[in-house]
Amino acid sequence: MGIKGIIEAASGLITTTLIPLAFALCLLYFFWGVAKYIREGAGSEEAAKEGKRIMVWGIVGLFVAFSIWGIIKFIRNELSIPDIQNINRPLIENVNSTIIY
Repeated sequence: MGIKGIIEAASGLITTTLIPLAFALCLLYFFWGVAKYIREGAGSEEAAKEGKRIMVWGIVGLFVAFSIWGIIKFIRNELSIPDIQNINRPLIENVNSTIIY
């Protein structure tokens, strides 16, 4: 496993697991801010500011997650690293002439 294999494994982990998780957490945080703004913002100006602050940071988190995803995709395209799903696996034929993956 050379440097290309390490980069491929790391980028696969990042793009298939960590980035979608970051998107989900940022979106959840944003909607938590919306709920806080709606529920507690009517009674208190300070709670409304807190809800707005949470929403802004949720959007910033989404932007950062999307930027990292784009950078990883760019690096993978420039180094010609295939997607994890598109890697060609060797095929083995068994005795009955059916293909085994």
